[in-house]
Order: sequence, then C-alpha cells, then structure tokens
Amino acid sequence: MSADIEQCTAPMRTWWVYMVRAENGHLYTGISVDPQRRFAQHQRGKGARFFNRSPAAALVWRRECADHGDALRQEIAIKALTRKAKERLISQLDEPSSTAARD
Repeated sequence: MSADIEQCTAPMRTWWVYMVRAENGHLYTGISVDPQRRFAQHQRGKGARFFNRSPAAALVWRRECADHGDALRQEIAIKALTRKAKERLISQLDEPSSTAARD
C-alpha cells in the first residue's frame, strides 16, 4: 500500500441486544444497531414471525454490546434463560449498561 493512501475504515456501529414484550405477554429477544427502529418494524408486523401470533407491545429492555459477535452471544444466552430470569433482567433498571424503554 502506498504511504500517501490512507486506510479506509468503516465507522463502527453500536450493536444492541433487546427484548420486546408482545401483547400476549411473551418476550422476544433480538439484536439490532437501532432497537427503537427495529421495535417500530415489529409493531408493523415486519421482520419477525414471532409477532404474527401477538403484536409487539413494548420495547422493555436493551443493552449495548461491544460488537455484532458480542450481541449474538448475548442474544443466545438470553434466549436460553427462563422467563423468570428474563423478567429479573428487565427489572434491573439500575444497571448502567441497560436501558429500559417503557411507553
């Protein structure tokens, strides 16, 4: 590479793992670079067949991740939790890395 050509790097995007509560009370876990936009898509019935049974009601939890791989690992770990453990995670609003959005 020539010394006068700078290396191009794509800006790093922040990835999030998030949970949405459906109208029937069930929890959906996913990842996105924009959880609020993704939640709006879920409300319109786009993106996840999960919401065919019951519409998306609320974005109840989200956490910033180091990168896409970290977000995927956290998504898998959260999906493996019991409902009770997921509800505990949602209730931990004081944790600095998590943010709850309640509408």
